[in-house]
Amino acid sequence: MSNQAEQDPMAKATIAAEELYHIRETYFPANPDEKISKLQTESDLALKLLDSVPPEQRKLPMQRAAYEYLRGKILDVFPDYRKEAEDHLSKAVKLNPSLADAWLCLGNCIWKKEDLSAAKNCFTLALSKGPNKKILCQLSMLERRMAQGTENEAELIEESIHHAKEAITLDVKDGNSWYNLGNACLTSFFVTGAWDHSKLLQSLKAYQNAEKDERMKSNPDLYFNNATVNKYLENYERALRGFEAAALKDPGLNAGEEVQKMVNLLDKLENMLRGHARAKRLASLASSLGAVNLSSSYKQATIDLLVEGLNKAVAVVGKVVFFIKHEGVAPLYYLVCDSNQICFILSLYGTRNDAIKEGDQLSLLEPYYRYIDFSWKGKHYQFKSIRVDFLEQVLVNGKALSPRQAVPTSIFAQHKP
Repeated sequence: MSNQAEQDPMAKATIAAEELYHIRETYFPANPDEKISKLQTESDLALKLLDSVPPEQRKLPMQRAAYEYLRGKILDVFPDYRKEAEDHLSKAVKLNPSLADAWLCLGNCIWKKEDLSAAKNCFTLALSKGPNKKILCQLSMLERRMAQGTENEAELIEESIHHAKEAITLDVKDGNSWYNLGNACLTSFFVTGAWDHSKLLQSLKAYQNAEKDERMKSNPDLYFNNATVNKYLENYERALRGFEAAALKDPGLNAGEEVQKMVNLLDKLENMLRGHARAKRLASLASSLGAVNLSSSYKQATIDLLVEGLNKAVAVVGKVVFFIKHEGVAPLYYLVCDSNQICFILSLYGTRNDAIKEGDQLSLLEPYYRYIDFSWKGKHYQFKSIRVDFLEQVLVNGKALSPRQAVPTSIFAQHKP
């Protein structure tokens, strides 16, 4: 602390407010009430310091504005809306309308009472004082929140991505800006119909860039969201590592449960494959695979002929051996065997769970093939996997599925205002 800060109560209160927000961003005890209690204690101390500012040092409008801003900021550190915080922040911007930080803080405060358009107005006014990465990130996040359920949702999400990218151009090393862009791309992926995987890959890249910033190491949501995308892309090992890291950083997140769910699922998939791989039933299922009239643009192949990744203009024909129930919502998992009696796991997205049943013959068009092979906590997982993202890629008993069988796929990122 500088000598000036030691003598100057205003400087001391400013430092105390910064430390208070540092606690909010980095302290995640197992019991969330402990965090609120710590914030309460620290904010009381910060307010005491602020009260020690002599009256003559808060007389002039500029001084008074700084004082009101700091008081509002300290009161607004809690997750719930506080009218008292809004009152002080409103006074600050009236006394000094060019105080961008006060506009930003007021916007965050108003957001908590769900007055989204007023919050956006505050962020826009804050930005009018000059470019600022923090404000751009908050505006980007708010736009995603405002987009939910609106007719022009995709348009608003694009605006959110634009502001997220603008923040990065101001400081390419800022982890929070990259994290915010990752969340924006993730939201965009689902809003636009979950078909453009490049959006998901952009999201992962942004999260990886965010992780390079030391300050982001304490952000559990970053690890949780990164793991969520990896889980959706069936990068099982990376997802498990990410969820475990998030659980260690914030026990309050359900990341530990996510790890357990994934391990349960992987164990189930392994057991299914092992249990059915040599079953006599496979021979009869494989021999009952009928000829399929596929359009000439598809070449029929068995699982062992597929290449890693997307297999364009290829179709795999197989029989459903088993529907595998699990704790998650999406995807649907099936044990399928091809004409060579080789079993694989099919993960099917965007389709209702009554669309396909055991014994059905499937033609999987342009399948995405992965050979899963990794170890986790002393257990080795190894299986062939085909992923299908849309019901248009599946023929059941030679027929296309009806659009009524489609369901939207979505996953939700963790992000707090």
